[in-house]
Amino acid sequence: MDFLLHNGVTVLGQWISFAELAGQIFALAVVFLAQRRTLWTWPVQVGATVLLFSVYVSAHLGGLATRQVAILAISIYGWWAWSRRSDPVYGVVVRKGRLSERLAMLGAFAIGTTAMALVLDALDASWAPWPDAAIFVGTLVAFAAQGAGLVEFWLVWLVVDAIGVPLQLSSGLYFSAAVYIVFAGLVVHGWWSWNRTAKQVRTAPSGVTSASA
Repeated sequence: MDFLLHNGVTVLGQWISFAELAGQIFALAVVFLAQRRTLWTWPVQVGATVLLFSVYVSAHLGGLATRQVAILAISIYGWWAWSRRSDPVYGVVVRKGRLSERLAMLGAFAIGTTAMALVLDALDASWAPWPDAAIFVGTLVAFAAQGAGLVEFWLVWLVVDAIGVPLQLSSGLYFSAAVYIVFAGLVVHGWWSWNRTAKQVRTAPSGVTSASA
C-alpha cells in the first residue's frame, strides 16, 4: 500500500497517488454498477474502501477514513440483501421509501452528523469536523438505503457530493473533487433509472415479481 500512496501520476499539474486514482475509479464503477442493479456493485465497493481508507488517513481526514470501515460492513449487508431480492425481469427489486423511512433517513443524517462532528472535534481527528462528519454519516445513510433498495439513496448521494467537492478541494485532493463532480451526474441518472424501475415494478402483475418475495 505504501507504494500506491507514495507513487502516482501528474494530471493537469496535480499529483495523484495511485491509491487515490484506483480508489476513485473503483468508486465511480460502483455508481455505474449500482445504476444497473448488479451484485458486482458490492465487491467492487470493497476494493474502493480499502484504497480510499489509506488515502484519507494520509490526508488526516478521520471521518472520511473511518467511514470506509463502516462502508465495508454495509457492503457485506448490501451484497446479502441484494442477493435475496433478485427478480428475473427487473434485477434487484427497488422501491420508493415510505414516509417513515424518509423521516428516519433525515433524522439519522441530522443526529449522526452532529454526534460525529463533536467526536471528531474532541479527538482532533479532522481539520474540518462538520463537513467531514456530514459526508461520513451521509454515506452510511446512502449505502444503508441502497442495500434496502430505496430510490431515495440517490438523493442522499447528491447531498454528500455537494459537501464533498469543496472539502476535497480544500484538502488538496483535486482528482477526488473532480470525481465527486462526475458522481453528481451519474447520481442524477441513477435516480432517474431507479425511479423508473420502481414504477414498473409497482405496476407489474404480481406474478412477475414473485421471485423477489
